[in-house]
This record gives sequence, structure tokens and C-alpha cells, in this order.
Amino acid sequence: MASLIAPSILSADFAHLADEIAAVTGPEGADWLHVDVMDNHFVPNLTLGLPVVQSLRAATEVPLDCHLMIEDPDRWAVGYAEAGAHNVTVHAEAVRDPISVALDIKAAGARAGLSLKPNTPLDDWVEALREYDTLLVMTVEPGFGGQSFMPEMLDKVRRARTMVDTGHLTVVVQVDGGINADTVAAAAEAGADCFVAGSAVYGAADPLRAVAALRRTVLQAQAVTDPAPSAG
Repeated sequence: MASLIAPSILSADFAHLADEIAAVTGPEGADWLHVDVMDNHFVPNLTLGLPVVQSLRAATEVPLDCHLMIEDPDRWAVGYAEAGAHNVTVHAEAVRDPISVALDIKAAGARAGLSLKPNTPLDDWVEALREYDTLLVMTVEPGFGGQSFMPEMLDKVRRARTMVDTGHLTVVVQVDGGINADTVAAAAEAGADCFVAGSAVYGAADPLRAVAALRRTVLQAQAVTDPAPSAG
């Protein structure tokens, strides 16, 4: 399994985004930067959009992980890929033609992700997920940072991990919502590969050390659940 840490800039200081990105950049820093795009329609919150993503791409070499919590992602997703996003995630509940969107995102040069809200069953989306690179399991209701982790979502993570391990899917299993020092180990043990953390990183005195600490916890949890084979 992978152990990707993706700080969410939703919890950063929007007035100093370049500095906030630099604060999680370094040898043990962010693997991806998670960028929440909200339109105040699909979710009841309004954040940033494509022009800011374009500016972020120019300001950092850390891969941008754009999570589109918007209506009509079929229309808008490709623009984020063209802007240089590494991964562009659309919501199953908003997309009209999930397979076409995935193919279009990848044709534009990005990885394609599909996100499932807590009440959206994984099994309904397995066929579409064969065209995707990332599965984002929401462990809170999307829309606002700082919410409490929903442990009941770990069954969905476990089911996805099993599908990956048995070759039915080839996605990175990502979790987003309430990920912190107290919950990240459970998510890792359930089989997640990529961990989105907002306030756990940007609410820390040293965001870079917080990223490194989360990664150590993930690796320790993964070592317990998937120990190396013994010699001989």
C-alpha cells in the first residue's frame, strides 16, 4: 500500500497560500496538496476555483489533488486537468457520465478520481471505478473542514482495499474527513493509501512536522496489517 499524505489547504490561511504551501513542503512533507473546490450548490460552502488552482500550480511543484465538490463536473473537470492538476476528483452524486469524465480527465493529462459521500454505496460504482485512478471515500459529509471522523465508513475502505488487492480495481484508496493523529491509524489499518488532513496539519504549531508524524503513524499501522514476509 502507498502512504500518501495530502494536506488540505481548506484549513490553511487563504490570505497567505504560498506561505502555507511552503510550510508543508520538504523532504518529509506533503506528497499531494488537497484542493477543495466548492460551488455553494453541490455543498453549502464556497471556496476557490480554477484561477486559484492555476496560481497554485505556478507556486509549487507538489502535485495538486483537486476535489471538485461542484455541480456539473462533466463540464468543469477537464479544465482543472488542463491547469496542471495531478489528480482531479469528481463526485459520483454529481457526475452524469462517469466513464466519459474519467477518460476526458486522463486525456487532459491528470489522474481521475471518483468520490463517494458517506451514504453512497461503493458497490453501485465498481464498474465505473475501473476507469478511475483514485477512489475518495468521504469520512465526513462534504462541505466543511473540522468535522468528526465517521468510523462506520471504514467498512467501505476495507471493501475497496479488498477489491484492489484481488485485482478488481486499480485505484489509490483515499480518505478525507476528520483525519488526524487519533484516526489515521484506523484508516490505514482498513486499507487506505492516501490521507487528506486539514486542521490536523494546519492547526499544528509545525505543519511540516505534523505531516511527518501522520506518515509515521500510517507506516506503523500498515506494517502491522501487512507485515513483511519472514526470511527463509
